[in-house]
Amino acid sequence: MDYQLEVKQIVDYPRCRIYREFLRSLMEDRDIRTNGSSYLFYYMTLCSYANFRSSYRRIEGISYLVGSGEWICRTSELAEWFRTRFQHQALSILDYLQKQNYITYTRLDRNGLVKFTINGWKQHNTALDYNYPCLKDVGFFFFPVAAVHELISMGKCSEMDIVLDLWVHAIYNDGQVQGSELGPVVYFRNTTGNPLTSFSDLALRWGISKATVSRILNKLQDKGYLSLVSFTGRHGSVIYLCSYLSTMFNVSDVMIDKEEVSMTFKVPVHIPEESSLPETEAVKDEQITILDGEGCVSGQSRSVSKPHMKEVVQKVAQILAAQGVSCCECPKTLYKLYPLSDCKETNLRYSLEVVCPDGKMPYRFELTLSPIPSPEETPAHMQDTCGHKDTENEERR
Repeated sequence: MDYQLEVKQIVDYPRCRIYREFLRSLMEDRDIRTNGSSYLFYYMTLCSYANFRSSYRRIEGISYLVGSGEWICRTSELAEWFRTRFQHQALSILDYLQKQNYITYTRLDRNGLVKFTINGWKQHNTALDYNYPCLKDVGFFFFPVAAVHELISMGKCSEMDIVLDLWVHAIYNDGQVQGSELGPVVYFRNTTGNPLTSFSDLALRWGISKATVSRILNKLQDKGYLSLVSFTGRHGSVIYLCSYLSTMFNVSDVMIDKEEVSMTFKVPVHIPEESSLPETEAVKDEQITILDGEGCVSGQSRSVSKPHMKEVVQKVAQILAAQGVSCCECPKTLYKLYPLSDCKETNLRYSLEVVCPDGKMPYRFELTLSPIPSPEETPAHMQDTCGHKDTENEERR
């Protein structure tokens, strides 16, 4: 039989935390193109310079009062941020954002200055009461997710817009998003908890062709911005972000490869009639706790006996240890299995909790056992196909 490790959570955050240092690193990467018509990158850049509190900025001997959600700069600085060749092109970007009611700006003829205000800034970012110079290269600000959806739908997305769209929709260690326990996975909140997406969907979302989607994602993967996991057939792809954890949580990033994700989604397990695991198995019986009914994990007619479920837990522990979960190598780690399946379900589902003896946050997985019919139960016209699949499974094992 096969089991799946799944973690699902349907979430919808109204805003996303954006670190200024991350945005500065993107602005300095000249290899990522900004030519597009969605304006997401331009608007987010302006937000990154906005004040959190009222302060004064002195330019060429003149002090200017800059309020919450505002900033004042030279037109030449705008052109540098937006990577436009001419200053009037940067001003045309401000005109568009003002027309869409995202900002309000005023040109000060003296020294070619521009003062802009982010509309609705106080709704998403708290303004502090005291005065203090606002550092423009550290800290973070909150960005509304609704603005992301609006801006990317307005036109063709640039490579920079795509990076930011992926960043805003990254999910990490969320209980109802599949694969998010492995690393920060891009999930566009399709209410299924499944992060699989197709190049066709992304092409429609970003206003570009499928070939361009493939080229850009491969380019970003080569540059170390993401890890792309593609599945054959019509399954789609899973996108993991690199450097997300180190930026957002100051912890080391975990590299994801296709083998790990494939193993997580579906792993073939063979449970023999007699126990085949040696007595020296790393996970002992006393480490495993199974909540059950009368001698079985669940009260279903198609349930799995406790000895067989212990073998499944031991097999899962072996796989997790091989994938770098150090707790599964500790002889003091406890494994708690809880039934999740309804009595009418064909597939049997369980919740597995890996509890560390040192008090660390426990790992949680959802196991799904999908029974494979035996040759006697399989119709004659399907036996050849099933037999071929069994051979492939044996080769993988």
